[in-house]
Amino acid sequence: MTRQNTALWLPKRGARFEVGPAPYTPPATNEVVVRVRAVAVNPVDGIPGFLYRFALPWLTFPAVVGSDVAGEVVETGPGVTRLRPGDRVLGHAFGVEKSQNRAAEGAFQHYVVLMRHMVCPIPDSLSFAQAAVVPLAVSTAATGMFQQDHLGLALPCAAPAERAETVLVWGGSTSVGSNAIQLARNAGYQVVATASPHNFDYLRSLGAAETVDRSSPTAVEEIVERIGDRPLAGTLAIGSKSLAKTIAIAARTAGGRRIASAQPALFTRVAGRRAPRQGVRVSSIWGGTLKDNEVGPAIYADFLPTALATGTYRAAPDATVVGHGLAHIPDALRRLRAGVSAQKLVVTL
Repeated sequence: MTRQNTALWLPKRGARFEVGPAPYTPPATNEVVVRVRAVAVNPVDGIPGFLYRFALPWLTFPAVVGSDVAGEVVETGPGVTRLRPGDRVLGHAFGVEKSQNRAAEGAFQHYVVLMRHMVCPIPDSLSFAQAAVVPLAVSTAATGMFQQDHLGLALPCAAPAERAETVLVWGGSTSVGSNAIQLARNAGYQVVATASPHNFDYLRSLGAAETVDRSSPTAVEEIVERIGDRPLAGTLAIGSKSLAKTIAIAARTAGGRRIASAQPALFTRVAGRRAPRQGVRVSSIWGGTLKDNEVGPAIYADFLPTALATGTYRAAPDATVVGHGLAHIPDALRRLRAGVSAQKLVVTL
C-alpha cells in the first residue's frame, strides 16, 4: 500500500513554514508510524530563526518540527509487540532532537515515525485533539521530577502509597505544571502549586492540596507556611521569575533542596547562580532526555496507558482547536505567542 505524505516544512532558518509533499518513511526496529490526527503547538516550534542557532544549533534543514502527536498506528517495525496497526495513541515526536534530527520524526506531518517506548495507547473516550496536549508537557514534567540528575522522585504508579513529603510546582496552570501536579499525586506526594487565583479550582481538580497566588508579594512566606514541617521532596520551577522565589523557598524548608527548572538552560544558569550559596541545587530540564533512560518507558508504557483508561490521569490542560489542516499550524503559533492560560492550542489533521 502506497501512502502519500504531506508535511509543514521549515525550509531554512528564518523562513516561513510551507506545506508540501514529504516522503513516507517506514518504521525501523523499535519504531512505529502514526497517521497524525491532531498536533499541539509549543513555544519551541515557533521560535524566530536566529534563535534556532542557540536553541537547536544542530537542526538540519529543510526540517519538520513539532513534538505533540495523537493519531492511529498504521505500521510497526521489528521488535514492536505492545502496539499494533489501528491503535489510537498519543506520542512524543523527536525530529528536532540532536540524536534524531530527521524530518521523518517531526510531528507536523500526516505520517510520523515515533519511538515505540514514547507512544501510549489512549481510550476511545479521549479525543485525538485532547490527547495531543499531553506528550511534550508530560515528558518535560517527568524528566524534571523523576530523572536522577534532576529531582529523582519516586515514579508514579496505579496505587501509590501516601508519602510524608511535598512537591512544589511553581507554574501549576501551565501545560508542564498541569502534568507535574498529576504525576506527583500519582507518586504519592502532597502538592503545593502556584497560579493566578482564577486557576486555583483548576489546580485543585488536578490534585493540588494547596494553592498560592504566584504574583502575591508574600508568595514565598505563604508557601513556606503551607509546606510546614513536611520535608520538601523537590521543586519544579516553570516560567520566568520562578527561580529566585523557589530558591528562597527551598533554602527555608526541610528536606531535599533540589529545583528542576523548565526555563532555557542559559536563563537557568543566570537566574540560579546564587543557589549554591544557599545550599540549593538547580538543574535545567531538557524534555527529550527521558527517551534515553528508564523514565520514558516508565511513563509512556507502564503508567499512562492504564492511568488514562481508568481516569486517574487527565489529559490536561484543555485543548483549544485552532483549525484543521497543516496550514493552520502557523496561526496556532501566532496565538500561542500572544499568551494562553490553562489551555493548549491544537490543530487537527
